[in-house]
Amino acid sequence: MERVGVGVIGCGIGKWHLEGFSQDPRADIVAIAGLNTDQCTEMAKVHNVPNVYSDYQQLLARTDIAAISVAVPNFLHVPIGLDAVAAGKHVLMEKPLARSEEEGATLVRAADDAGLVLGIFFNRRARADMEVLRAHIQDGGLGNIYHAKAFWRRRSGVPGLGSWFTSKELAGGGPLIDLGVHVLDMALWQMGDPEIATVSASTYSEIGPQGQGHWGGERFSVQTTSIFEVEDLAVAFMRTVSGASVFLEASWAAHTSDTDVFGIYLLGDKGGAELHVKDYATVGTLTLFSNIDGVPVDATPRLPAKIPSAGHAQVVSAFLDSIINGAPMSPSGEDGLKRTRIIDAIYRSAEEGRELSLQPALVTSEEA
Repeated sequence: MERVGVGVIGCGIGKWHLEGFSQDPRADIVAIAGLNTDQCTEMAKVHNVPNVYSDYQQLLARTDIAAISVAVPNFLHVPIGLDAVAAGKHVLMEKPLARSEEEGATLVRAADDAGLVLGIFFNRRARADMEVLRAHIQDGGLGNIYHAKAFWRRRSGVPGLGSWFTSKELAGGGPLIDLGVHVLDMALWQMGDPEIATVSASTYSEIGPQGQGHWGGERFSVQTTSIFEVEDLAVAFMRTVSGASVFLEASWAAHTSDTDVFGIYLLGDKGGAELHVKDYATVGTLTLFSNIDGVPVDATPRLPAKIPSAGHAQVVSAFLDSIINGAPMSPSGEDGLKRTRIIDAIYRSAEEGRELSLQPALVTSEEA
């Protein structure tokens, strides 16, 4: 069995990357790198990783590493990705691909020019409910999907007031680029990846600037200087080239009954679906709607429970298949760039207060 030497950069969310690689016997995890060396060392002990670095360049210099996984703040995604490509490494990137389409396009082009695999962690595609829904759609269960709603809403879920998450320069945006990119990908993937033609959007920053809405617990801390330069709510209405519509809503904080909910609703001419996930539930989340002899029918599939890292493991498996066997990577860097392009348009529409038509992509499918 061919094995691939792997390095993980980032020891925060990198925990899930590391667990994903640990579940695939084809991955030989050689090293991890991160500024928090104590945290990295603890992760290395758990997964028997022999090498820990504070400087990711030392990791990239290793000839026994062929692929890296990037799990760092958004502003470092593309710089580290480009350094990895220059070092001849395949790259698996945490979402979002980049803070902007222009920035992301440089990485997609570089990886393509070098003949290297570039993937992105859209791990929600691998949920059991998403897989059941995907099969149902491909079997024609919904028919022509003409409307979708994608949402991720939190009542109090700002991931670190005053941290890089709430800096426009460091993060690129707020819940839209953090959470919305996930559910946008979920909806468009289920719809067959239609091309978005127009976007009309609004963003709001109402709760965070008051120093409220912080996500509780120990995972994220509140900084003494609570800078808040991003939105805490974004809403967008999109039309596809074929005429279907997509509504997107993403919030970190709002006065609502929601705790932490995400999902997608799909309407087709043969049936419908509601995927509604509360507090990261893995079962009881999907309902399918149809008619039998003119009588409305609601069906709730029995879903298998999955461990939290299952989605990451599935993306890792596709990444290694692409490296070893030349299989097309999905989700790919180009997928990440397509979503970033739409996020860009949403932010521009909100800033200009008008509907926008999407411009031609900076990287086409033929180039990528």
